[in-house]
Amino acid sequence: MIGQFIIYGVLTLIGITLLSGIRIVRPTHRLLVETLGKWSKTNEQGFTFIIPIIQQGIYVNITEQMVDVEPQMVITKDKLNAEVDAVVYYKIKDVMKAIYNVDNHKSQLTSLARTTLRAVVGKMTLTDANENRDEINSQVEMILDKETDSYGVEVLRVEIQRIEPPKDVQNAMNEVVKAEQKKIAANDTATALETEADGQRRASIKKAEGNRQATILEAEGKAKAFDLIEKSFKGNAKELKRLEVTENSLKNNSKIILTEKGITPQLIIGDLPIKK
Repeated sequence: MIGQFIIYGVLTLIGITLLSGIRIVRPTHRLLVETLGKWSKTNEQGFTFIIPIIQQGIYVNITEQMVDVEPQMVITKDKLNAEVDAVVYYKIKDVMKAIYNVDNHKSQLTSLARTTLRAVVGKMTLTDANENRDEINSQVEMILDKETDSYGVEVLRVEIQRIEPPKDVQNAMNEVVKAEQKKIAANDTATALETEADGQRRASIKKAEGNRQATILEAEGKAKAFDLIEKSFKGNAKELKRLEVTENSLKNNSKIILTEKGITPQLIIGDLPIKK
């Protein structure tokens, strides 16, 4: 009986040991297998088995990961302090380098990102840094990707979350922006007034030219009318003279005799006409 229990115990122990050697590798990971502390193979996704006690497996995540670079104070080129915060996205492309070439690739990447940010932003003024965030992202990404090649890490992108100066500097910058906006508004107003004044001046000139042309045309019309009157007067001078004589005769109580030759005025004394 004791012998059977021993056998059952040994078989159970062997079964548990064998079961503990079963590993399931997901598509998002790779499994490094070490035999007696030495790398022996890298297993892909699926079922795999390692020898318990003799071998051990290390899972390595190969999906895109993120490290948050904590806020830090950076001195810009114009001697101003700015608080800079960023996020770095990366993935492991060489699992052996990521495990054996660096103690902790995530911690190392974070420290390197902080140093690189200080170097890149420190070469810019605060205004340039705020206006050229894409350029900072590209420069930091390029430097990190080159420096982390020995880590087996590929830096995918870097995103600056914020670049904030101290409150007093921010208030001063806001005042400068307001002053610039007021200046632009004043220039626009002056330009509009100048344009309006120029338009009024042009309208006055056009009006004066119109009045001048109308005056000229009116004078020319009067001159032509005078010429016509003068010509008509010369042609009818005899008739006008006869009318004048007739008018004078009527004033002197004269009798007017109509003849074929025209009007013949006569002076009447009593009932007898006296022919002039």
